[in-house]
Amino acid sequence: MKEIVGVRFKSVGKIYYFSPDGIQANVGDHAIVETVRGVECGEVVIANRNIDDEQITSPLKPIIRIATPADMKTVEQNKQREKDAFAVCEEKIAFRKLNMHLVDVECTFDNNKLLFYFTAENRVDFRELVKDLAAVFRTRIELRQIGVRDEAKILGGLGICGREFCCKGYMGDFQPVSIKMAKEQGLSLNPTKISGTCGRLMCCLKNEQNVYEELLKITPKIGAIVVTPDGDKGRVEDVNLITGKLRVKTEKSEVPATLDRSEVKLLKDGNIKLNKDELKALKNLEDK
Repeated sequence: MKEIVGVRFKSVGKIYYFSPDGIQANVGDHAIVETVRGVECGEVVIANRNIDDEQITSPLKPIIRIATPADMKTVEQNKQREKDAFAVCEEKIAFRKLNMHLVDVECTFDNNKLLFYFTAENRVDFRELVKDLAAVFRTRIELRQIGVRDEAKILGGLGICGREFCCKGYMGDFQPVSIKMAKEQGLSLNPTKISGTCGRLMCCLKNEQNVYEELLKITPKIGAIVVTPDGDKGRVEDVNLITGKLRVKTEKSEVPATLDRSEVKLLKDGNIKLNKDELKALKNLEDK
């Protein structure tokens, strides 16, 4: 077991572990720590706690100190510097006529580095842009190309459900989402129906997948051969996983009967398959 403190650098971001090194940190405090990017100020979200060594990537960097009022003033000054840097960078991008979209700027606590996040359809040669920015700000400059999912997480917004984006509201890390999930949940494979504002598969598909996997274990799939309560053999033509209702067409009737999954006996289950054309048409929705 090792004692750790959990620190987060963004409102909804990944939690990083640090060694308290004798410092008592409380949830809500701000701590000055050393990271791979340099000295940073983050919010304590996990107070001093002992956890298994297996959950830790050793060695842990120590907390330098709990942030003082002077440190918090520096944080506010850095935020203003980020806004100024954003405006300057946009001017330089326009001057260089680069095909890139600036998304965000971050300044390390010690002012040792400025990080510029951007999106672009193709690879961008930004070497001259880095020189321009370094000449203005006299510090280390780093440009990072991010995907559309990361852009949505940074900028935020409202989804088609009317709620804040999952990635912006509570998701620390992106979870893998696949076309197979949409198929198993019985959704229309229309890109406009299953993709979010970022143009990729909606993250909420992952939230509900566990429930659908359990329902699929107890519900005959489309194409399954079942025996009805009357003893007739039939084929399942439609399924509502949530309600458990099946439309079954028997050998003795042209009109499908609506039955509950508990009323039928399964002889041979159906399969949920994605054909090559569907995969090819929707593959881009899975990309980051």
